[in-house]
Amino acid sequence: MGLPPTTIWTREQVATRILAGDTLFVLNGALIRVPPSWLATHPGGNLAILHFVGRDATDEVEAFHSDETLQKMKGFAIGRVEAGEDGWEPFVPPIANGWIRRKGHDGKVEWYDEARPMRSTEDSETSPASQILLKKAHTGAEETQQAGPTLAQLQPTPNKLSLKTEKMHSDAYKELHKRVIDAGLYKTRFITGYGPEFVRYTLLAVTSAVCYYKGWLIPSALFLGLCWQQLTFFAHDLGHVGVTHDWVLDRVISIFVADLIGGLSIGWWVNNHNVHHLVTNHPSHDPDIQHLPFFAISPVFFKSLWSSYYKREMTFDIFAKFLISVQHKLFYIILSLARFNLYANSYGYLIKTAFEPKRYRGGRWWWWAEIVCLGIFFAWFGAVLKGCGSWGNILTYLLISHIAASPVHVQIVLSHFSRSTADFGPVESFFARQLRTTVDVICSPRIEFIHGGLHLQVTHHLFPRLPRHNLREASLIVKEFAKERGLEYAEFGFVEGNGEVTGVLKQVADQIKIIGMVADSEVREAMKN
Repeated sequence: MGLPPTTIWTREQVATRILAGDTLFVLNGALIRVPPSWLATHPGGNLAILHFVGRDATDEVEAFHSDETLQKMKGFAIGRVEAGEDGWEPFVPPIANGWIRRKGHDGKVEWYDEARPMRSTEDSETSPASQILLKKAHTGAEETQQAGPTLAQLQPTPNKLSLKTEKMHSDAYKELHKRVIDAGLYKTRFITGYGPEFVRYTLLAVTSAVCYYKGWLIPSALFLGLCWQQLTFFAHDLGHVGVTHDWVLDRVISIFVADLIGGLSIGWWVNNHNVHHLVTNHPSHDPDIQHLPFFAISPVFFKSLWSSYYKREMTFDIFAKFLISVQHKLFYIILSLARFNLYANSYGYLIKTAFEPKRYRGGRWWWWAEIVCLGIFFAWFGAVLKGCGSWGNILTYLLISHIAASPVHVQIVLSHFSRSTADFGPVESFFARQLRTTVDVICSPRIEFIHGGLHLQVTHHLFPRLPRHNLREASLIVKEFAKERGLEYAEFGFVEGNGEVTGVLKQVADQIKIIGMVADSEVREAMKN
């Protein structure tokens, strides 16, 4: 755009540029313009950026990026923003209302309303920023398509949060982050931390192989599944660049661990998981709570929402209605088979990105590396299954190994399914949102390897790049800090947590019964009249 970094941008000017198609966010007072090439090749996926267009993303950006990357971002600054004492007043990102930029039939990049088929003719019961079910535009009997987002759609809906209070939370987070850095908790403990982990991975793999060699197929499948479960935690750490802290090295290792050994795409997982971290527990945007037709953790899913991540309607049809009505009873059964869903998501993602430009960090090598490693996975695991002999043995081995790896799915949902799914709009700070939507699982240090660090989700969500073995020490700092400021740091025991999650599922299931009773009552009343 040719403007010097000293340029001061008013809120109106920023809005004008966003409506014109620029991708802008605020970082430490500077206005960062994301070039289309950067947006298309961002290692964390484009949604991680699109959800912060028009917002102050300082806390999120610093939580997810190294000092080296932060330094490079300064080169994309086009000026500074005009902000008041309470900081920058954020806009609602266009993606929150279903608007994205894409090439039209004439080859020009233009606004596209991807959620248009989902537009409701009635106002949503929640805020427009929370839902992308907005009113249709009508001209007589015909629908008209807007040319792009409007200035009104960029404005946050007034709610109980104050910009001043959220700035105080943001300032508190920066102070807390400094304490964690000063404590040296970003340093990975390879010997005392990952040393025992590698021994555990090796023992599980070797035990599985020995049992298989001796023809003990069920124990072999069990130990293989437990090995996968433990390696999932390692892949999780690598995906956050929380092991070596070098993107290329962590990605290479994670492709070996996730793709070659586990048969899952680390590229898909990173793309998915980053969005989860940034819009945690948002019904329309967080893929980690979008599980229709199997689960719904809020009645808001009864509206058949549009998923900005999956780019499809989460349809609440007759099939979903039945499953949700008994979801608390099917909870563990469905999660025991959840790994098969990870395969589907992984391979769908790799097919989808086959022809997308990926110029970051050396080009498209990562995509080809994943394809090759997945091919090796199918070769070795296919040989294992073939060696089981009969179809009955093959099916038994397949199911036991996958069910044995399933506790990780229970561990993941415990940290979020019982927490708030409300949307307080772009004003809410990163610090406040993570404390509100995330909960820890209380666990003895002697057995925390079973949870792989996922039991300390509050601290992990605040500092996603923090090495797993430093989370406990960091959590003590966070708890003390939260207590000083009267903020909630939620935690519960494993059994209690399971009870809370299944309780939430039952409450939502009961809502379906209530709705059905009301509908029946209305029908009977209508028939009388």
